[in-house]
Amino acid sequence: MNKTYITTEQLSERIQFHPKTIRHDLVDKHLFEGVHYIRAFGRKRYLFIWEEVEKTMVQESSTAIAMPV
Repeated sequence: MNKTYITTEQLSERIQFHPKTIRHDLVDKHLFEGVHYIRAFGRKRYLFIWEEVEKTMVQESSTAIAMPV
């Protein structure tokens, strides 16, 4: 399986969230290192794995719909 690595800014364009929201509200709460993103070469910059992010968004969306409020 090929993996598509994208930056925070590219992820922001795809999911329509501000980059700051991704870094502060989604990382380590919904998106986890080693699953959804890596820190290439030990640097601070995140590289997100698009296929894993997309899979999690769909799963969490399905779960939210299935659970009554």
